[in-house]
Amino acid sequence: MKRTFSVSIASKAKEFLNRRLLERVALSVIGKIVKLGHEPDVVTLSSLINGFCQENRVFDAIDLVVRMEAMGCKPDVVIYNTIIDGFCKNRLVSHALELFEQMDRNGVRPDTVTYNSLITGLCSSGRCNDAARLLRGMVMSNVVPNVITFTALIDASVKDGNFLDAKELYEEMIRRSIAPDVFTYNSMINGLCMHDRVDEAKRMLDLMVSNDCFPDIVTYNTLINGFCKSKRVDDVKKLFTEMSCRGITRDTVTYNTIIQGYFRAGKIDVAQEIFRRMDSPHNVRTYSILLDGLCDNGKIEKALVVFEDMRKSGMDLDVTTYNIVIHWMCKAGYVEDAWDLFCSLSCNGVEPDVVSYTTMISGFRRKRMWHEADELYRKMQEDGIVPL
Repeated sequence: MKRTFSVSIASKAKEFLNRRLLERVALSVIGKIVKLGHEPDVVTLSSLINGFCQENRVFDAIDLVVRMEAMGCKPDVVIYNTIIDGFCKNRLVSHALELFEQMDRNGVRPDTVTYNSLITGLCSSGRCNDAARLLRGMVMSNVVPNVITFTALIDASVKDGNFLDAKELYEEMIRRSIAPDVFTYNSMINGLCMHDRVDEAKRMLDLMVSNDCFPDIVTYNTLINGFCKSKRVDDVKKLFTEMSCRGITRDTVTYNTIIQGYFRAGKIDVAQEIFRRMDSPHNVRTYSILLDGLCDNGKIEKALVVFEDMRKSGMDLDVTTYNIVIHWMCKAGYVEDAWDLFCSLSCNGVEPDVVSYTTMISGFRRKRMWHEADELYRKMQEDGIVPL
């Protein structure tokens, strides 16, 4: 414990020293340039600003710009872009917008990079409408949007559930002769799958390939997930084979999705066979899917054997895995066993969450164990856990 604490202190000290060193180097460079009778130029300033922003020290970058302006060195569009991007990446979009307005007042014309940083930042902050307005302003200012601009907006619209907006943006891209990239296609495929339009999503993959845009693991995992949710496991099998033909290595996410899909389709033997033949590492999520799938298909005894093997192997189980087992134990009527497992959570280094408590309380009530249910409800409140 003492050594860990010392390493932590050393790590913090090193981080602090690195930051102080960066600041000293920046100011030292400026000082030397001034002493030599030269004024620091924009290129020098840009390099120093970039260093601060890469260290997530955007306000230090602003302070440096103020000092440089006092020396008569005016920031250009590259410097503004660097700081705006730094603000956006640190989720300080309001500050980025203020700086954007200051650019205009100072006579510095924003370019595509400026708008892309702001649009991406707004989308990441859930401000899709503001991002769309900024795109309109960008076009009105005769700044040409590119694939990054549209992809940020398409992806945000899809995640917001506004697939019609995403489709309109995609169509506008095509009208402007802007070629979609793999990220654009992946966002569109995700949107189609979310709306259970998996056949259209597959056609989008075919279009992607015909346009010489090579699909990646995300493309296939998204499509496989869509077909699995629709219980179309025969199509999943084709996609699985197609991945291999295209030289795309299946990862744990691929296998987890397929195993869950086969369980949902009631094909438990196939699901277990895929689990056994996985050529990527199993993780806790894989085992949780296996446990839930077995139980959901009436194989609770087998699932409990798997669960015990997991515990004996020393696997680092999370609360989700325990919640699955507690849920199915209660549903099968093994409430006392579920309670024993619930009580063992803290001993196993896992803190029960709201799902653990509500699942166990429901189990007690199903067995008409009203006193135990009320006691556990009070305990949940004492622990500060808010019911769902």
